[in-house]
Amino acid sequence: MMFSVPQFIDVEDKIAGPLTWRQLLWMIAMGAALLTIFAVFDTTLAILLAIPVVILFCLMAFYKPGGFPMTTFIGNFFMFLFRPKVAVWERPALVTRTSKAAPTTEGALVENSVEKQLNHDKLVELARIMDSQGRGR
Repeated sequence: MMFSVPQFIDVEDKIAGPLTWRQLLWMIAMGAALLTIFAVFDTTLAILLAIPVVILFCLMAFYKPGGFPMTTFIGNFFMFLFRPKVAVWERPALVTRTSKAAPTTEGALVENSVEKQLNHDKLVELARIMDSQGRGR
């Protein structure tokens, strides 16, 4: 049986003409900001302030760096600024169970420990493996 596979699932729905919900809301916010600017300042100063406001809101609405909305891009930028830059790996703490065991002596501890000794032949063999990058014998 044939099934139809959705093709463009990352494309947002168009609401008002060519605008999506996000773009439409940014344009409404820009209109409110411009209305406030023109109500508070005189015409010359309002026009000078309106130009960067229009550019900022148009960038927020339409520009998608790397395929992500500008709001996500700016959010990631601030997360990068304020998070620590060094990642330190810490070995998780081992859970140790306490059990009632017979007390051990120092001699028993020495017998259980395994000592690794490297002699010249062992070192030569390890160097050969490292030089061959683990291939072959």
